[in-house]
Amino acid sequence: MTDDVLKGYRKSIDNIDAALVCLLAERFKITQAVGAYKAQTGLPAADPGREEAQIARLRQLSEDAELDPEFSEKFLRFIIDEVIRHHRAAAAG
Repeated sequence: MTDDVLKGYRKSIDNIDAALVCLLAERFKITQAVGAYKAQTGLPAADPGREEAQIARLRQLSEDAELDPEFSEKFLRFIIDEVIRHHRAAAAG
């Protein structure tokens, strides 16, 4: 027996997951360009002030959207750490 309600929920989740992957791919394309620019101009890979501002902004967005801000911060920190790793690799050549 097929549960049409559950099937509908899962289809929505699958669509959201696909959108998230596409958004993350686009975000990383842009951050790779930022990393190349930073490497060319001698800027540091990390920008702690920007990172903290972004985390505070995301936490507020999360609260407004009734999403756990701790989860959002962990998620963004993971992304930031990965971006910094890419920036350092770009700077290393």
